[in-house]
This record gives sequence, structure tokens and C-alpha cells, in this order.
Amino acid sequence: MEKFARIVVGYHGCTRTFADGLLLGKIPIAEWSKSQNAYDWLGEGIYFWEHSPGRALRWATEQFHRRAAVIGTVIQLGVCFDLLDEDMTSLLAASYQELEPYFGAAGKALPVNKGKDKKLRELDCAVINHCLNRMAQRRIPFDTVRGAFLEGPPVFPGTTISAETHIQIAVLNVDCILGVFRPNL
Repeated sequence: MEKFARIVVGYHGCTRTFADGLLLGKIPIAEWSKSQNAYDWLGEGIYFWEHSPGRALRWATEQFHRRAAVIGTVIQLGVCFDLLDEDMTSLLAASYQELEPYFGAAGKALPVNKGKDKKLRELDCAVINHCLNRMAQRRIPFDTVRGAFLEGPPVFPGTTISAETHIQIAVLNVDCILGVFRPNL
């Protein structure tokens, strides 16, 4: 794995207050909090849409209405757990196999992805977090997680191209955020 091979532009939907705080230096990048919801698609991390400011703004508007804003970032992916890489997805399969009996032994059911279009990704989140924790115990920490998601209806009959397909990044190591900017939207 090449630690510093790729730099991407990511967009984060947030409140105007948070965006202004980051841009004016009142909130240091190092204090950017990770999302820790049980349904986060890529596990725990700070979430960005890769090269998609409009998608970030739509999400922020759905969440924060008139207080919505978008922060542009330059992200160095570092050691990336990239779900577009078959080696990484095979690690996830192994983590699922490990996690399933753990839940059974505790008398609990595995989490499930649920909600409209399975957007509440509790199973995915649990498996990814378990996998990343397992790798960290082996002293293989990851800086970012990256995945592509087919979402939305087909763009025309007979296609597998979806209207809302996107690449999402979860930053685990805040040092990978090299800078922030206000995008032109």
C-alpha cells in the first residue's frame, strides 16, 4: 500500500456555523469530530463526497435546511481501506465471518441494513469497524476508508447506472485533511 499516493478533493455537508468556523480558523481541522453513528456507511469517520459538491449540498440541505453549507477539502488518502480494491473487500468478508459467531455467542442478532433503500447501514458499519479494529491490532492502521455506492433509480430503462451513484470517503486520521476551502456552488 502506498501511504501517500492519492490526493482527492472531498466535500462535506454541514451547518454554515461549522463551515465558517473552519474557514476562519476558529475551529481547527484537528478538532473536526468523527461521525460515530451505528448506521454510517463506511464506519466511524469524517464523511466526504469525492468530487461532488452538489451532492454534499443536497445532503446538508436535507439535514440543516437554511443553515446548510458545504466545505471543500483537499484529502491525502494515506493508507486507504479502499472498497474498490478486491484485497480490501476480501478482508471485509473475513471480518463478517469472525463477527457473526461473536454476536451469536453474546445472544445478539447481527445488525442489519435497513430503512428506505437500506440507507441505514448498521451491518456494514459494524463489519467495517470490526475489520479496521482488527487491522489496527495487527499494527496496520488505515487513514481513510473509500467506497462507491450505487444509489437512486436507474437513469434510463435497462441500465445499471444509478442516478445518485457516488464515492464516499470517511477520514479516520484528521491529519489527512490538508486544507479546507469554500466551494463555488
